[in-house]
Amino acid sequence: MLKASGAMAAATLLSRVLGLMREQAYMFFLGTTWVNDAFQYAFTVPNLFRRLLGEGALTAAFIPIFKEKEKTHGEIEMWKASNAVISGLLVSASVIVAVVLVVVSLALAFGTPHEIPQSLAGGELHQTILSADTNAQISSGETVHFWTPGQFPPKIVLMLQLLRVMFPYMILVCLTAVMMGMLNARGHFFIPAMGAATLNVVMIVSVYWLAPKFGVGLPKENKLPVQVFALAYGVLVAGVAQATFQLPTLWRDGFRYRWVSPWKNETVRRVVRQMVPGTIGVAAFQINVALVQLVALFVGTGIVSSFNGAVRLMELPQGMFGISLATFLLPTLSGLAADKNYPEFRATLRSGLASLTFVNLIASVLLIVLAEPIVRLLFEHGEKFTAASTVRVSFALVCLAPGLVAFSTANILARAFYALGDTRTPMKISIVCLTINFFASCLLMPLLLEGGPGIANTFTSALNVSLLLFALRKKLGKLEMQPLRDTVQPLVLAALLAGGLAWGGWRMWEKFLGHENLALKIGAVFVPAGVAGGIYWLLALACKIPAAKEMTAFALAKFKRFK
Repeated sequence: MLKASGAMAAATLLSRVLGLMREQAYMFFLGTTWVNDAFQYAFTVPNLFRRLLGEGALTAAFIPIFKEKEKTHGEIEMWKASNAVISGLLVSASVIVAVVLVVVSLALAFGTPHEIPQSLAGGELHQTILSADTNAQISSGETVHFWTPGQFPPKIVLMLQLLRVMFPYMILVCLTAVMMGMLNARGHFFIPAMGAATLNVVMIVSVYWLAPKFGVGLPKENKLPVQVFALAYGVLVAGVAQATFQLPTLWRDGFRYRWVSPWKNETVRRVVRQMVPGTIGVAAFQINVALVQLVALFVGTGIVSSFNGAVRLMELPQGMFGISLATFLLPTLSGLAADKNYPEFRATLRSGLASLTFVNLIASVLLIVLAEPIVRLLFEHGEKFTAASTVRVSFALVCLAPGLVAFSTANILARAFYALGDTRTPMKISIVCLTINFFASCLLMPLLLEGGPGIANTFTSALNVSLLLFALRKKLGKLEMQPLRDTVQPLVLAALLAGGLAWGGWRMWEKFLGHENLALKIGAVFVPAGVAGGIYWLLALACKIPAAKEMTAFALAKFKRFK
């Protein structure tokens, strides 16, 4: 487990670091402006399908069936089944894209004020300086333009226009999700994880190379709503690059795409039956993000971009280890469930949760106590992202980071249900948690702005984990989690002690050294975090935490082999 998830974690680490660099580029270019709010939400909608499919429902439904075909019918039937699923996916995704594009185009046609052109990407931008928060009027010189009821403010117009450009990315990401699932089921974890690195590189290039070519000749204050379309086109190119990256390895494994009619195919029907409830069961957090950000667009400027920056920071440890473990565990648990080896099923699940808790608990604490220096180091550059932006993003991170362990644990527990062929139980639990989260976010957001969604997500993710554990215990009769529970209390105490030391170290650094240059900003993060992380690890070893001992032994073995 450590070997497979470790290789994937290394690739995911590179991908997440590049993702942070991409987010740095976006923040440098757009800041926490209304243009960034519009872009982030427009990207959230097709990106939701990546999270649902690439890290969720489609792979969760397809991998157990794919493995079953391999074991019981051989490789010929296995590849035929995958071709049927891909064929059905191409048809259904194309229909969804076409419908969404028509709906968005109609909304733009009837909801855009006549003073604002139908396409901000069409070349000429109206000389009005667009304002994000007013839906009453905007001024251009001596002219004042008014909206009539039913028309959208500029932020919503821009969001819909960007969505119209980016939504076809959904087809590409669906194909990538299936190919990644096939590679994972065949024992390839590194290459699929590296695909996201390719995606991030292309998107970074779109900021620094493509964006400056847009809006040439326009006044500086009017360039941003035009140049942001370069980032949207970059998303499409990145989707093509990520999908293409998976093909060589699949080809070497024997995959050849052939059209297989999906209409009466039993494999496709099984995948659909498993996937529909799984869409909600695995990805409640991501659906919550999309719904809450939609509300946030109307509450005020900067909430979407600030909260999104916090989410990206939390995704580094969550993706590097939580998603890596969950991706490895799905085919592994599926094989154990198929063999009805439930004692090993429980042991593997317990071991995965123990390793996850050990790593992500200290990550959660450090994200909370070092939120401000982390955000300052990564994002506070240029004119758009100011010290005030740092305060907003770090506040969102402080509210969101306490839920890191719960977010990752829910992913693993949901995959345990899928391995057992149960998609309905996680769906029902997620519906309850999603509903609570949505209303809690709506209540808290007017008071706490970007902190509201973070607190709501932290609470409902903990509730989600509690309900999933209760349901899984009923399903398996027993979970045998006592060894894991015995390690939680000493780990929490060790993490709190390490967190206190990290916070004290950062405050001392600020008092005597400050953060006036890049070297000091780096030191303000890594010196306290490094000391605290080392102390946490030593305390865990002193308390004889199994996960700490296993991971230390694994790391030492790798180091000796490297030498």
